[in-house]
Amino acid sequence: MLKDAINKAFLFTLIIAGGLFCNVLSAAGLPPQKKCDSLINAGRRELDKNNHLKSLELTSQALKLAEKNHWQEQLFSAYSNIGTNYFAMVDYSEALNNYLVAYNIAIKEHWPEKEIQILNNIAVLYVKEKKLDRAHTYFKKAYDISKKHNDSARIAGYTLNMGLLMSDMGSLDKSRAYLNEALAFAKPDPSFSLVIQCAIAENEMLKKHWANAKQLATGLLNSIKNKEGDNTAVSLQLVLAKVYIQEKDYTKALAYTQSALQNNKDLDTKKTIYGILADIHTKSNSFLEALRCKDSIFSLQQKINEVKDGRAFENSRARFEIQEYQNQIALKEADMANDRKIFYSALFAVTSALLLIVYVFRNRAIQHKQKKLIAENNQQLLALELEKKKTEALLQEKMFREQQTQTQLEQERLKDEIEYKNRKLSSKALHMSGKDMLIEEFVGMLSGEPEVAKIPAVRNHIRHLKNTLKTDNEWASFLKHFEEVNQGFLNRLKARHTYLTANDTRFICYVYMNLSAKEMATMLNISLDACRKRKERVALKLGLNDATALYGYLSDI
Repeated sequence: MLKDAINKAFLFTLIIAGGLFCNVLSAAGLPPQKKCDSLINAGRRELDKNNHLKSLELTSQALKLAEKNHWQEQLFSAYSNIGTNYFAMVDYSEALNNYLVAYNIAIKEHWPEKEIQILNNIAVLYVKEKKLDRAHTYFKKAYDISKKHNDSARIAGYTLNMGLLMSDMGSLDKSRAYLNEALAFAKPDPSFSLVIQCAIAENEMLKKHWANAKQLATGLLNSIKNKEGDNTAVSLQLVLAKVYIQEKDYTKALAYTQSALQNNKDLDTKKTIYGILADIHTKSNSFLEALRCKDSIFSLQQKINEVKDGRAFENSRARFEIQEYQNQIALKEADMANDRKIFYSALFAVTSALLLIVYVFRNRAIQHKQKKLIAENNQQLLALELEKKKTEALLQEKMFREQQTQTQLEQERLKDEIEYKNRKLSSKALHMSGKDMLIEEFVGMLSGEPEVAKIPAVRNHIRHLKNTLKTDNEWASFLKHFEEVNQGFLNRLKARHTYLTANDTRFICYVYMNLSAKEMATMLNISLDACRKRKERVALKLGLNDATALYGYLSDI
């Protein structure tokens, strides 16, 4: 019962501690990565709606999560979105700072596609600030990387950017080369090809190739069905207007310029159009209309300034509200930190109380165990007598085992002695075999030299050496020594296998002596392959299917 109480106390401690710990984790839990992606996507949707304040608020939340969890892809997207928001709000300095952070992430993580995207954004930003040399540096990087990675999906766009920039910088030939390259990449996309051809038409106009520009722009403009709100149509109409101004056909120039004004919705472009209209009216001596166009330019400039001022105000308000939002997040995090302290304090207090309870129960359990041990000691005294008798029986059994061990050792000694004598016998046999082989080789060498062999003294030596070669008497001597060392082995072998030949018996003796295949081949004056085949044949005669089991079988005879 006491043990159960202790187990329950421990279990209760774990449940309480686990519950408090889960509460702490729940309070400090981090949203999943999907929530971060959702915030980034929501920020992009608000950016598309030009709701920059809401977009920045949502993206800042995502940025906070991504920084806390070191999610590099989400960090890149957040900084890129924030930069684009500030770009749209004409805060180019802040946009550049965020783009550069995103650019460094793309380089660090080896993301060429994202690197190109940010390079392009930075270049566009420098175009807006009229820093064309800086824009060229970043457009060229984006172009080179897209070519290196063969990014066919985007390379046409980056090549077009290079062409337009070269045109703005006055390098019309380089511009045309890039535009031709972009057109080759954009062939699968008719709408994009139209944009590039429009840029080519403008390039021809700037080069003062009036006829080419007129022909190309007219054909492209006729291919556009719905011209209202189409920027490409507006650009082509302005190209044609400038061509007709050069041809002094002010009626057609005026018609194309007015059509461009009707189709256009951008304030900056509208300002340019009014400038062209003023030029047309001046050259056609309509000075009142020219003055009205100048007034329109002035009015448009005021509107543009108002829009910029509004964006600047919106930018300042957005920064203030984002800072306020970040302050609120910091306050919430401070509150969460206080909550964690309270949780940890409560956890420590509850754990300490429960450990005290467990300590009391444990002491009682120890006292109970001591009483139980005293009772068990009395029983152990009674068991000692039985143990003594068991010990005596074990001693006798041990003495018996020692005697058996001595007997086994004596048998092992005899076995080792037999093996030693067998090795000695095999060494002697090998020596004799080696000597015979040497004599045979020497006799063969002398016999192979007819002139030497004819010498009487040499012939007598050859005859003497042949007489000293091993004979059957030597084999009989070997068997005698073998039987002395391995008493009864040959008799037991012959009793089991009466059909064995003398050669079989000789080979079996060598196997029983545990000679290697090489040693047996040397003694029998045969090859290793022949030795292995003889071993297989002898094993089959003895009723064995596996030649490797021959030695084990002979050892048991």
